[in-house]
Amino acid sequence: MRTIIWFIYFWLYLILVWPYSLYINFKTKRNQAPLDLIYKVVHKWASRLLFLAGVKVTVKGLENIPKGGALIVSNHQGNFDIPILLSKLDKPKSIIAKLELSRLPGISSWMKHFHCLFLDRGNARQSLKIMKEAQELIDNGLQVIIFPEGTRSKGSTPGEFQPAALKSALSAEAPIVPVAIDGSYKVMEEHGFWIHPAEVKLTILPPIETCELSKERKKNLHNEVRDQIINIISN
Repeated sequence: MRTIIWFIYFWLYLILVWPYSLYINFKTKRNQAPLDLIYKVVHKWASRLLFLAGVKVTVKGLENIPKGGALIVSNHQGNFDIPILLSKLDKPKSIIAKLELSRLPGISSWMKHFHCLFLDRGNARQSLKIMKEAQELIDNGLQVIIFPEGTRSKGSTPGEFQPAALKSALSAEAPIVPVAIDGSYKVMEEHGFWIHPAEVKLTILPPIETCELSKERKKNLHNEVRDQIINIISN
């Protein structure tokens, strides 16, 4: 019953806020994007999805999120990672998401409202283009979330981090903020399709300044970030 109610709300909310989406499109075309409205709608939607699923999130380290442009690098345990990050960080961030999400009606429109980018993992040229666009967002003072595993681990141990995932921050010489999500796979992935209540820990680690890193450290930075996240999850 919980899963059925959750999916009904998931789509019903998107239908109810459709007029807001049209209004945002109208204002955006006139370079007057109502960011406060966008953040309010997205935050409320994500927060209620967690409430209906029975997900309780403990957050540590919010003070580590910088004020300006940055790349937020998170492990990816399950489908609930995106609503967790959208609702529990200080405000919704742009997300580099898989291309399949761009084909979902309603969802893709709202993701575009807060500058999400859609990555085709099987297209190297398109991936480079998306990383360049992410760099431009960061250069303009926005913060972008990326899951460098490229897919869900569906468990506690992160997969390998792709070095190219950090390219946008390194090119922009912007901070990289490691984020550890611990327990989100227990909501859905551990039970197949069905949603179950779970407790999740979200830990934001101190930012890594990239502007003065050595060439060798830049080369291995994806492993360094992964190790930091694993250290949080395993303790």
